[in-house]
Amino acid sequence: MAKPTYFYGIHAVAALLQQRPEAARALFLQPSYQESGKEDNADSQIHQIKTMAEQMGVSIQYAQKDKLATLCHSPQHQGVVLHATPKAFADESKIESISEQDDCLFLILDQVTDAHNLGACLRTAVAMGVDAVICPKHHSASLTATVAKVSVGALEIIPVIAVTNLSRCIEQLKKSGVFVFGTALEATAKPLPACDFTGKVALIMGSEGDGMRRLTTDKCDELVYIPMSGNSHGNLQSLNVSVATGMALYEISRQRHPS
Repeated sequence: MAKPTYFYGIHAVAALLQQRPEAARALFLQPSYQESGKEDNADSQIHQIKTMAEQMGVSIQYAQKDKLATLCHSPQHQGVVLHATPKAFADESKIESISEQDDCLFLILDQVTDAHNLGACLRTAVAMGVDAVICPKHHSASLTATVAKVSVGALEIIPVIAVTNLSRCIEQLKKSGVFVFGTALEATAKPLPACDFTGKVALIMGSEGDGMRRLTTDKCDELVYIPMSGNSHGNLQSLNVSVATGMALYEISRQRHPS
């Protein structure tokens, strides 16, 4: 089991307590919350977190703002830090069960190594109805407290599956009837709205700098790009991977849920 670490932020901590209460070790709160008596939304959420922790028998301690920042290595803790065991990657066997669904949707991140980008992609994936996120075991961001914070709790909701061989995983998805789209700056790529994203679908997003690897690209059924004003192919290079993921998933969701 992974060594416990310090998770931070209201939404990340609340989601962890709701989804994996057994992972919690100790909750740290700012004394100002205990003493202020404020009735704003943040204090209401912190009160709910404190109540959950009390009901679960989790130790509750109070620490100053700077101490909390030291614990979690970030000033963005919102007055809430939870000492807890990190979430493990989901087992590869989950891919097979999800791919049996008639309208399954996978997001594949090919060597996305930045924790902030991974967290943002997970947040969007949950919002857009993705069933699971797949990434290679090596050269990918780990499921850290930073990922949890940026994902605003989404990390605890969606399965994140790390596979030993991404190319083989894509082949298995295709054998299960999943149509695999990859985003790429290729002459053969089609504009996103011109594609049919209904049915069983997997969308592959490449790394922050280099995009998809050639081997991954070769496994795709269709290459797509995000059309924009001006040089539509070239402009894709200016998009952050999490922004591009959000735009692509929105188009997929729009087609799958037209109402």
